[in-house]
Order: sequence, then structure tokens, then C-alpha cells
Amino acid sequence: LRPQTGWLPLAFALDWIRPPRQMNSTSFFYAHTDQWRYEKLGMEEVISPLADKQMYGGSMIDYNVRAERMGWLPSAPQLQTNPLQVVRDAQAAGLEPKDYAVKALQDGSLKMSCTDPDHPDNWPRNMFVWRSNLLGSSGKGHEYFLKHLLGTSNGVQGKDLGADKQNPTRSCGTTRRPKASSTCWSHSTS
Repeated sequence: LRPQTGWLPLAFALDWIRPPRQMNSTSFFYAHTDQWRYEKLGMEEVISPLADKQMYGGSMIDYNVRAERMGWLPSAPQLQTNPLQVVRDAQAAGLEPKDYAVKALQDGSLKMSCTDPDHPDNWPRNMFVWRSNLLGSSGKGHEYFLKHLLGTSNGVQGKDLGADKQNPTRSCGTTRRPKASSTCWSHSTS
């Protein structure tokens, strides 16, 4: 891919760290299009019959959040607070950024964005779609994309299960239900 040569170092921050850690799009869109709000499949239906159902309860989004918190699943954004602000706060506290982040995550003053994807600080602000038809054939559940990312006419027929108190147990404790979160879209076919 010819365009990849110039785009790759910027897109994956190769000047900072190698190998690049990329978030899978399925998890990203599942969270940011609020598809988890409509999910009827419980973990008890997919785990092994030999597993302890008490230990492995919850919802699908709970396990995504768990994987992100443990570092198994790269995510973006990772923190609810802008990383530049985290560095400023660390300097003001007289700590190294990593020490400050560990302390703040432990005391709860710094939150991971995956625990509340509907908080305005965690919304995707811009989206660059390259060689894809995200709102048509490439996006699973495009009606959720239309409703929750663009806030436009949509064909969502499912019921938001939060009304029946079927909310996630470990994450996403928000009652906000945004109808649009993304502010800038760019699409390229070349």
C-alpha cells in the first residue's frame, strides 16, 4: 500500500513505541455505538458449563472493560482525562507521570474511559474512515451508528435494556443515553 508508508508512523505512533498497540474496531464500536445497551446475551449463556457461574456473571461490556483495565485489550481513549492534563497534574503533585497515574487510578481520581463510554469526555471526537463503508455494509448494526454516533434518523428497533435494570455490573454505570457523540467524520476511498 503506497499511502501506508507516510501514514503508518503517524497513525500508530511508531516514533514513540514499537510494536504499535491497536484497538480492535469491534470493541470500539460496540462501546461507542451503545450496542451494549441492547445486548440480550448474558455471559451465563456462553461460558463453559463447568465454569462457576457466580464468578463469571455480568454482561459482554463488563468483560471488554475488564480486558481493557488489565491491559489485555488496547483501547482508545484510555483515560477519561486528557493525557496531557495527567502529565500537568503529575508535575504539580511532584510525581513522575507513571507514579501519579497509578496513585490516581487506585484512589479513583483518574478514571478509565471504558467504564463510562457515554461520558462526554470519552466520546470519539473525530473519525477517519479509510477505504470502508462504515455506515453501510462495514459496520455491524449500522442503525446504532446512526443513532448514537451521528444522532440522525435510524432504524433501531431494540429496546434499551437499561430501562429494565439489565445494566452492566462492573462498568458503564451511566444513565446518560446520548443520541450523537462524534463531531467530525472524514471518509477517504483512495
